[in-house]
This record gives sequence, structure tokens and C-alpha cells, in this order.
Amino acid sequence: MATPPSPSALETLGKRPFSFYPPVVNIEHNEWVFESGTWSEVLVINTKTKQEVWVPRRFLGEVSKIDEPVAIVGLRRELEYKAGSLWPFERRVIELPRAVNDYARHATPEPPGPPPSTVGGMRLEGGTESNVGKLILGVLVVGLILTVVVVSVLKRRIDPNDVQFVGVVQQSLGLTGKDDYHSVIRKLGKPAAERERPGQGEIRYRVLDYPDRAIHVIVMGQEQEKARYIGALDDNWKVVDFVDLPAGAGNTRPMLSKIPRF
Repeated sequence: MATPPSPSALETLGKRPFSFYPPVVNIEHNEWVFESGTWSEVLVINTKTKQEVWVPRRFLGEVSKIDEPVAIVGLRRELEYKAGSLWPFERRVIELPRAVNDYARHATPEPPGPPPSTVGGMRLEGGTESNVGKLILGVLVVGLILTVVVVSVLKRRIDPNDVQFVGVVQQSLGLTGKDDYHSVIRKLGKPAAERERPGQGEIRYRVLDYPDRAIHVIVMGQEQEKARYIGALDDNWKVVDFVDLPAGAGNTRPMLSKIPRF
């Protein structure tokens, strides 16, 4: 008699909502609950759309120990929803088109040049080599003159007083995924400004601006009191700090890079 399959970490969540990481491609709302399981798959239901999806067990990873604002279930591969099922997501590399000159170079062969002149059975090639040498020397001289002119113009236009130095984050902020909204303020001080943007489902992102540090701290959660630190962005909205997820589920860097500036 066959023994039943051992329960996965996902099944231990019961009816508690969770999110997949990385999120499933082509499904916008990333909040689910466990419904049932078989030997090879588990059935999950989207809390907003009520969509039912079967997930192969071989793609399931570990469940995060921190379940605020929601638990995170790691996926061993990035998946996409297609034709009613989940498939491994393959990012295609688009080959850049060749330059027009590349095709012309191969399509139109260069016509053969005139045969070298001969006198008494001897080839006269010295004149051609001399002309090529003069042409190369002329190009080098013109290039050198243009370089000198450009450098002189730039020196005149650039005012040393206009040069600005922008600070770069060079060390850890001392924040982890356990730091909440109030903990961030205790460690970094009161932000100059803060604003909120809705995320997927009930998840919300809150930005705390620290212009003196040239960073924007991001906390995520359903409520301000329960929002947790997930990383920081610089003034160019580039990731400068992120949080490692538990149980080898990756980190929050991809999530931060997808947040639009607001």
C-alpha cells in the first residue's frame, strides 16, 4: 500500500495567505492560499481573483520564517502562467540587427584593382604605398589638431565652481528585514519626507527620504505600523541596499528594481 506524500512547507501554512517569490509572470495579484495537494502538485487559490493554479512540487522552495506582512514561499525557478498552467519562464535574448554596411560588405565584392605597372618585368608598387602612408599621416595630424581644439574649448567652458560632488552609500545602513517603520526612524532619524504607494494586493510601499544621505528607504507592509524594511534606493532610483530572504529564497533586490519612482 502506497504511503501518502509528506506535507510540503507550503501546506503547513494552512489557510494563511502568502506570496510567491519571485512572483509568477502574467499574474498581477501575488497573494495566495493553499487549497489541496497531490503526489506531484499543490493547488493554490488567488485571494483576489479566486483563480486556481496547480504548482508542481519540484518548483516549491522554503517558506520564510517572517510572515509579516505576509509569508513568502520561495520558488526554485521563475515561473509564468500560460495556457492555464505554470511553465518555467525563459527570458529571450533578442539579437541586434546587423548594420547595413555589414550586409553590403558581404553582398557586393570589391572590384579588382588595375594590375600594377611593370617595366622590364618589374612591378612598380612603391608609388601606391607612398600615397597610403601620406593619407594615414594626414588623418593623424587632423585628429591631433581636433583633440587640442576640443580640450581648449572645454577648459574655457567648465567652471570649477559648478562641479558638484554626489555622495554614494559606501557602507551598510545597519538595517535588516526585522526592522519596522519605527525602528528605521530610530536608527536613521526622522526622514525629510515620506509618501506611500499601493503595491500588489494589500501590500503597500512607503518611501522615507533622507536627502542628507542621498538615499530613499523603502518599507513594505499592509499598514504603516507593520511595514518592514526591504532596502534603499539612491537619487537615481538605483538599489544601494537590500535584504536577504530567509531559507535561501534569494533577496529583495529584484523586487526593489521593479518599483517605479513615486
